[in-house]
Amino acid sequence: MPHHRYRPFHERVNVPAGDRSWPSARIERAPLWVPVDLRDGNQALAEPMDTPRKRRFFDLLVATGFKEIEVGYPSASRTDFDFVRHLVTAGVVPDDVTPVVFTPARPDLIDRTFDAIAGLPRAVVHLYIATSPVWRDVVLGRDRGEVWRTVREAAEHMARRAGDTADVRFQFSPETFNLTEPDFVLDLCDGLTELWDASPDRPVTHNLPATVEIATPNVYADQIEYVHRHLARRDAVVLSVHPHNDRGTGVACAELAVLAGAQRVEGCLFGNGERTGNVDLVTLALNLYAQGVDPMLDFGDIDAMRETVEHCNRLPVHPRHPYAGDLVHTAFSGTHQDAISKGMDEHARRARELGVPADQAPWEVPYLPIDPADVGRSYEAIIRVNSQSGKGGTAYLLRTHHGVDLPPRMRPDFSRVVQEAADDTGRELTPKELYELFRAAYLAEGEVRLHDWSVYEEAPGVHRFVCTLEAGDRVGDYEGTGGSPVSAFVDALAGAGYTVDVVDYAEDATAAYAECRVDGRVAWGAGEGSSAAVHAVLSALNRAMR
Repeated sequence: MPHHRYRPFHERVNVPAGDRSWPSARIERAPLWVPVDLRDGNQALAEPMDTPRKRRFFDLLVATGFKEIEVGYPSASRTDFDFVRHLVTAGVVPDDVTPVVFTPARPDLIDRTFDAIAGLPRAVVHLYIATSPVWRDVVLGRDRGEVWRTVREAAEHMARRAGDTADVRFQFSPETFNLTEPDFVLDLCDGLTELWDASPDRPVTHNLPATVEIATPNVYADQIEYVHRHLARRDAVVLSVHPHNDRGTGVACAELAVLAGAQRVEGCLFGNGERTGNVDLVTLALNLYAQGVDPMLDFGDIDAMRETVEHCNRLPVHPRHPYAGDLVHTAFSGTHQDAISKGMDEHARRARELGVPADQAPWEVPYLPIDPADVGRSYEAIIRVNSQSGKGGTAYLLRTHHGVDLPPRMRPDFSRVVQEAADDTGRELTPKELYELFRAAYLAEGEVRLHDWSVYEEAPGVHRFVCTLEAGDRVGDYEGTGGSPVSAFVDALAGAGYTVDVVDYAEDATAAYAECRVDGRVAWGAGEGSSAAVHAVLSALNRAMR
């Protein structure tokens, strides 16, 4: 491949990286999350959202807890303009939510933008222009001075339109920031901070996009930290980032940018956006949650959220998408299933020991970074069985779905039954199918059948078992004695010519399980009902004789 055609980032932009502090920083509270689904995400859709879909999405964002929401690009289309007007006329913007609208640096489009927000109780007007050399030369045909004049004239026009209204604040994005000379970024941002007379109680937002990813995330962090350290009137600036995902590292870029001083992150739910998408706010927020940091957002029903986003975007969320995909909490591998099953048991034990509900106990379960129940998932999908699965997962599903708690020594035996069935079908086996396999393997009649029988204690500690046994075309009456009904039955079997030694025995509320040695062969059996123990021994006898 002609890799020589592409230049590394350090040949395209100077990144002044001095004494870095971000590598040792920690994220201890959530930044301000700003979803741009209704603008940046929407403009990347093959079928942009109409007002009903946008309204459904907006309501979802409000319910999730977002406090600043980019609602549209009013000068780009009538649909976007009409939606912003819908928010005004319907009066649906809560008192604690601030809409953001997007505009290029053109007076006529700025006017259209202000016309759209007229009547909103509060708003942020977001001004943008591309600033990097290749965009200046190829797209805009302007040098640095001309770009600055364009931005200044647009910013002055915005200030005139806003007048003295305290409820309209300003945002600026030097688009393609990550390819722009750092000194030029500072000139533009500091100039607008002064022009708009930003103050701590009425700050300006400077948003620094990784419009197209060009380097590893640490480079973006260096760029953000440099601006963070050198911005004028820093206490009057909200430093924001807007990573895209061209290199597949958008989430890492955002996290490192917050370590480097960013206070605000723009992105989309589940990462929708142009090319490979915007950074995914769901992943970012739940990454914090998994570290014990309150994300300040509610993902308590992530499946309903995903369904709404898929409906509005008309795009599916991948089944392996972090936290939200259908399969992200699911294990097929036997070793993973065994670890999860043991971890869930230990979690329940620890909760009992602490005297707290399981959903309040500290979470530490192998392979599950968060409790699926915290995002509204049931435990049904944690373990699923196919040909790659093992004894632990199979036992977990039988126990959780059917109350059949296989003894640990029995699990490899049933796992072989499941493995054979999975290999034969080549597909996943449902919990119902697993139970049917269990019944067919251990509860079905075999060669030796027990007919009329009774057991009674003829003396303290002495039980007598009387029965009729059928084996093939041979039927006979037999009896035996022992210290328990099971040992008395084993004695009766010996009278019929079957030498059975009970090696292991267990029972639960559903069934009994017996491991028996029959003429040198060892097999497991199971039984249900009031005579579960007797039928478990009979099942083991028949399985050993196959």
